Amino acid sequence: MPALLPRRRGEASLARRLLLLQALVVGAVVLTATAEAYRDARASVETAAEERTTAIVESIADSPLVVQAVTGPDPTAVLQPYVEAVRADTGTSFITVLAPDRTRFTHPDPAQIGRPYIGTVEPALAGDTFTETYTGTLGPSVRATGPVRDGDGDVVALVSAGVTVEEIGEDLAAAVPGIAGAGAVALGVGALGSVALSRRLRRQTHGLSPAQLARMVDYHHAVLRAVREGLLLVDDEGRVQLVNDEARRLLGLTGDPTGRHVAELGLPSGLTAALAQQRTAVDEVHVTGTRVLVVNQAPPRPGGRAAGAVVTLRDHTELQALTGELHGIRAFAESLRAQAHEAANRLHTTVSLVELGRTEEAIDFATAQLASAQRLTDRVVDAVGDPVLAALLLGKAATAHERGVLLEVDPATAVGETGIPGGDLVTVVGNLLDNAIDAALAGDPPREVQVAAEVCGGRLEVRVEDTGPGVREEDLPHLFERGWSTKDTGEAPSGLGRGLGLALVASTVARHGGTLTVRPGPGALFTVALPVVSPVGTAR
Repeated sequence: MPALLPRRRGEASLARRLLLLQALVVGAVVLTATAEAYRDARASVETAAEERTTAIVESIADSPLVVQAVTGPDPTAVLQPYVEAVRADTGTSFITVLAPDRTRFTHPDPAQIGRPYIGTVEPALAGDTFTETYTGTLGPSVRATGPVRDGDGDVVALVSAGVTVEEIGEDLAAAVPGIAGAGAVALGVGALGSVALSRRLRRQTHGLSPAQLARMVDYHHAVLRAVREGLLLVDDEGRVQLVNDEARRLLGLTGDPTGRHVAELGLPSGLTAALAQQRTAVDEVHVTGTRVLVVNQAPPRPGGRAAGAVVTLRDHTELQALTGELHGIRAFAESLRAQAHEAANRLHTTVSLVELGRTEEAIDFATAQLASAQRLTDRVVDAVGDPVLAALLLGKAATAHERGVLLEVDPATAVGETGIPGGDLVTVVGNLLDNAIDAALAGDPPREVQVAAEVCGGRLEVRVEDTGPGVREEDLPHLFERGWSTKDTGEAPSGLGRGLGLALVASTVARHGGTLTVRPGPGALFTVALPVVSPVGTAR
């Protein structure tokens, strides 16, 4: 395939392009995920700092020692050691107890004691504990501030505890290796997955570039539309994967059959079975509702595994009609040969009678034989204006006579030019007569076949009746299926094989929009009605 579609200079294979695209996508996803994880980690550290400082503030504010100290003569002496011990135990950056006027009672830096507190205090003076990020003497910090109440509920002092942003950054920095490690693992897994997918895609696309694949699709569609044969691709499950326009036309498919099982396409049972079994088929003849198709099927097995089947379809409807017409001409020639042979015998008989001096008997014998043959010929030629149909009836009459069957043309027969193709007439009438003669031979004497044809209401009606065993009621549903036959052995007279003649009759009748009926029971009667396609008259 690559040799048929050479890669142009600078073209990268689809697998390589997809690998690069996947690498960009994976990198972007991992980078975004890492940034989001870092942001979440920072928010989590800040939230943890807010919760921790709030808990410390509320715990200190509720301590009786703090309430007594802030209302005593020297709050710093009592609170500084206590607060520093709590600060050391909790790992906070500072804990400050201050008066309502912002005067600090405690501070990690003793030099700041007695100086005004830098930060927001109004919500705390109002009795609420709140958090904020503020820049104080130790730099930016996340802090919580709350009120200290006396026994009467009055705010007598404030407590503020905080963690500097620098310390929060140190906590966040401790989490960065884990975040980076997770990102690196995700990036590695994504890269390995992309490489594996790229290799698999390279194998499946044979290393073709997108431009080559696009050209292949263009060629694919061009071939499907240009090929004159029907093409059908069926997967190993029996589902249609591809069908071209010609196959749709030949099989009479409507809509898009892609993805449907062959059993759902409404095809004849024989053709459905052939497609479902996916066996090798070479020039198999299958009859659909209106067509005769030659089917070839080759199930490809790459690497020894089942991979469905490639099916080609050819329309042999017209060829089959020509074959039927040729068979009719051949049968007529055979009948002429038989007549010539019989005429030679009669001539020898006549000559022998003359040589024996029995002239009167020779004249009577010759006249009787000539009259018998002429009556049938005159009746057919007078009643049937279509030369193909007339020749067929005469030929079949001679063949039947040679096989010991009497073929009679109904006196009511009257057919002019019908406009129906001669090949189709030969296919329909010839196969019906062949089957009738075979059936009559299988019955008891007298062995007879009667044929009648007439035009009525713009339709040519042909009736063929025999004295054979007839058709059983239970056989009617299968009578016109390809391959089904009541005959055990031997080749059909038409040379088409058993079980095909009546199927061709049904197909031809359906193609012309006609009707075909069968009367079951002893002595089968087949009735065919075909619409005429040109003005008709009765031959006289």
